Amino acid sequence: MINNLSIYSINKRINKRQVHSLVKSLQQDLEFTIQSLFINFIDSERIKEINRKYLHHNYSTDVISFNYNGSTENIDGEIFISIDDAAEYAKKYKVTLNSELKRLVIHGILHLKGFDDNDKINRSKMKKMENNLLNKNNFTLLRSK
Repeated sequence: MINNLSIYSINKRINKRQVHSLVKSLQQDLEFTIQSLFINFIDSERIKEINRKYLHHNYSTDVISFNYNGSTENIDGEIFISIDDAAEYAKKYKVTLNSELKRLVIHGILHLKGFDDNDKINRSKMKKMENNLLNKNNFTLLRSK
């Protein structure tokens, strides 16, 4: 367990121990330390509020990351993941919800590490890194029903 990592979830199926294991693996792969990191699994209503209040976008999204200290080496940040949006994307792309949630944790951490998906070239680089990490890290973030 990582002492300075906190997991919050509205869904009791999220396996917090496995989220910790995934983040620990990502720490090794991406070479960063954690000053403080909160990962929040929330609903689409709540992420829409956050998106509107802090990013001035009036829509739901699957993941939002905030880097509070600006460092990409010693992370102090927060990741918000919409379980509702993740479920929609899982259906759309014909992947499991577990795989989609894992991808979103990775995506959020990549943003905290300084990766961006604001244009085609950066999006391609980020997606390649995301896919490599997704394939390498075989953690089950959801408990069975």
